Amino acid sequence: MSADARLRDGGADFKPLFEIALGVETFASNWAHCDKIATYVARMVSHNRTDSLLYANLFSSALNELLETAFRAHRGGGDLACHVSRSGPVDRIELTIPCDEDLRGFYARAIEESHGNNVAERYVAALLADGTLDPSIGLLELAVDYKARLSLEPGEGNAVRLVADLALEEMPA
Repeated sequence: MSADARLRDGGADFKPLFEIALGVETFASNWAHCDKIATYVARMVSHNRTDSLLYANLFSSALNELLETAFRAHRGGGDLACHVSRSGPVDRIELTIPCDEDLRGFYARAIEESHGNNVAERYVAALLADGTLDPSIGLLELAVDYKARLSLEPGEGNAVRLVADLALEEMPA
């Protein structure tokens, strides 16, 4: 799929704002990379929002959840890419994540769960569960707390593209 076609959704034109790619091994070598990348990207894309500090905080938190999901569920090899684009009030984050069939299935199930009628109940249950944290909890949080529209697309080669559309501020009438 061409970049132009990828950035067109239901008639809305998404304009590119930011893109970064790094090796999965480098990304997954330190949990702090999630926060550092999210903070940097948020500062870059929030400069022209009504309340740029608030927007940067919200955007950073949302992107951090996506990156933490990729961190928890990553597989070795390849590059992790993050592309941010905008159409009016909606920012689109696309994470291209190298994966095998098992990981592709994890993301497909997690996205499906984020669309369900009882997603809020599943999110609370995941938060309160004993034991290991469910690796999809960040996607549930995005769906519940940020009202993110999440989708999964095939990427090139052995990759998936995790897409999150976020409207984090009200646009003036």
